[in-house]
Amino acid sequence: MTCNSSFLPRLKIAIVLIAAIAGAACANPAKPLKKKVAARIEQTQGAPYATRPDAMAFADDLASRRNLDPQWVHEVIGQARFNPTVSRLMQPPTQAFVKNWRVYRSRFVEPIRIRAGVNFWQANRRTLARAEQEYGVPAEIIVGIIGVETIYGRDTGNFRVLDALATLAFDYPSSHPRVQERSDYFKGEIEQFLTMESRRNADPFEQLGSYAGAMGMPQFMPSSWAKYAVDFDGDGQIDLQNSPADVIGSVANYFKAYGWQAGMTTHYPVSFDASRLDMDALMAPDILPTFSVASFTAKGAVLKGQALDHKGPLALIELLNGADAPQYVAGTENFYVITRYNWSSYYAMAVIELGQKVAEQMAP
Repeated sequence: MTCNSSFLPRLKIAIVLIAAIAGAACANPAKPLKKKVAARIEQTQGAPYATRPDAMAFADDLASRRNLDPQWVHEVIGQARFNPTVSRLMQPPTQAFVKNWRVYRSRFVEPIRIRAGVNFWQANRRTLARAEQEYGVPAEIIVGIIGVETIYGRDTGNFRVLDALATLAFDYPSSHPRVQERSDYFKGEIEQFLTMESRRNADPFEQLGSYAGAMGMPQFMPSSWAKYAVDFDGDGQIDLQNSPADVIGSVANYFKAYGWQAGMTTHYPVSFDASRLDMDALMAPDILPTFSVASFTAKGAVLKGQALDHKGPLALIELLNGADAPQYVAGTENFYVITRYNWSSYYAMAVIELGQKVAEQMAP
């Protein structure tokens, strides 16, 4: 997900979509909800939001600010339903979670994803090369992201996006320490989603995705779709579900927008000089690149080879291994960019290492 926090943080005509999200275009008349969709709504768990005054007030405000058909917005939000599974999955953990990089890695850097990644790369070799040329993002990083997110489109989610977003906008778990912040975030996402679906004259009940409302092969949230998705196959539409070219271009554009620097590595090996080590100082900025090479090594970090010539800031990345010793790397600004897709150093390393393994299989 590209969700940005551990859950996030993080989604067709390109020009029309951008204008729509900015509120600069007038709404197209929304088509009526399909009968087959209405029938499917009845099978969804939970009460409809038509009975909730706060949800209906939100619908009025959204329609006014986005210049959407008020009746259509009322009907759509009113027929969205609370999904208890979504709410449960968003609950904060009740027990302390022990981080383990080896276990986490084994979920993503494994034979099924590697084989699927090779097939995806072979089928889209020219598109990946074009994206790398235009955006500066290596093919292996793009391939790693799509593999970690959905196994190249095999698992894009089975939750109705409208229900997921409505549940998290109006009924975010009250036990969460940042419940109001998270609720406001998902209100913004449902606003983006309905604006997008109205402009495309699409049925908002048909889109399926993750329990957080992320969609398509790259698992873009609606806001990311609006800001970063591109029509990379040139067919006049943005399709992140069925067009590998649009997916590849959109992932690359996302990274470029967050500051990806062409030619820069993501991380370097690092060890420590115990006589000079100031681990508290090295860990204080967390994953945010802060230290020059000189200040990094002055605090007891040991770099070798090309790392000593690195010109940008570095961060000490710690990967815990349960009861075993942690692993460490020196993360660059590009490593940090990957964490903007999902705010986790474990996620970023899984993306990097999956992409590397696929690239190794591509070598012959």
